[in-house]
Amino acid sequence: MTSQLHLAVALDGAGWHPAAWRDPSTHPDSLFAPEYWLDLVRLAERGKLDFVTIEDSLGLQSGRYDGLDGRADHVKGRLDALLIAARVAPVTTHIGLVPTVTVTHTEPFHVSTQLATLDYLSTGRAGWRAQVSGRPAEAAHFGHREFPSFDPAAHAEPAAQAFVAELFAEAADHIEVVRRLWDSWEDDAEIRDVATGRFIDRDKLHYIDFTGRHFSVKGPSITPRPPQGQPVVTALTHSSLGYGLGADILYVTPSDAANAAEIVAEVRATGPVKVFADVVVFLDADRKARLDELDGSQYTSDAHIHVGDAAGLAALLLSWRDAGIDGFRLRPGVLPADLTAIVDELLPLLRAEGAFRTDYTSTTLRGHLGLPAARNRYARTEVAA
Repeated sequence: MTSQLHLAVALDGAGWHPAAWRDPSTHPDSLFAPEYWLDLVRLAERGKLDFVTIEDSLGLQSGRYDGLDGRADHVKGRLDALLIAARVAPVTTHIGLVPTVTVTHTEPFHVSTQLATLDYLSTGRAGWRAQVSGRPAEAAHFGHREFPSFDPAAHAEPAAQAFVAELFAEAADHIEVVRRLWDSWEDDAEIRDVATGRFIDRDKLHYIDFTGRHFSVKGPSITPRPPQGQPVVTALTHSSLGYGLGADILYVTPSDAANAAEIVAEVRATGPVKVFADVVVFLDADRKARLDELDGSQYTSDAHIHVGDAAGLAALLLSWRDAGIDGFRLRPGVLPADLTAIVDELLPLLRAEGAFRTDYTSTTLRGHLGLPAARNRYARTEVAA
């Protein structure tokens, strides 16, 4: 039997090309309107995609790592990804909603309650794209600590490696605290018995008592355990530093099928986790060239860029699936045009190969992904006599 792919799309403003907003098909006047985001997510849901991710950051968009790039011809500013997901949740029914929430400079207690609330609002469709921030300009927004200037081109230098490793170590602690807080209420902790006056079983709320290098959190959470138990945790990583984050899905950026197989082998050696490959998608052979000319430079990316028709993209996805990739997070170059092409042109080709679902068979994001029910680490199990 042909194994089916998992598919997600990454939504970012007018699209991933910095000049996307200048394409005639886009709606730059609607980027900060709720209807824009509703339309995109509903389009993805029409395609029966597993989930959408929503990009976010702690600083304005920039082509430079160390601050603003001074360009006024690129989209600047964005809405909060988690609040977009909360707005979209009640008017969608099946698709998973995975906002980006940065772990650096944020408190895990707050993140845990926000994502648990999103899981309630979406009735079990919430996820989280955990992201680190090492930019000095973003650290300056908070004033709690200073980050060194960092040249991404010098990432192999020992000082840079140590700095990035510390960011990921903090992220791993952050994710662990959030997961423990989600478990700090047992599923049946709420009694709600008016006759006896007992709303809650106090024995089924648990202190997490987490103490680590980066956080000390007592708990319990103020929000009952989410409907999924554990909303789906995802993260983008370009090296082994991200393999130990404790995520359910890792987004990786292979260059070709052989590289995909190498990355999958490395990730699998660290434990069970689904591996999604990121691919930037321009399903119009001329669109990227036109936007490059408008922008005055050739668009490049950390991820593989596909420029061409849906048949070529389908062949690429299937070959990478055969290399061990579980799914893909497609980054539309232009929105909504490339997302529409994904839904109307790519997906029929994959369905014809038996490689993608024809309809949803689950109502939760964990169900779409085939993840097992989330065990509560604090729940006491009954021992048979």
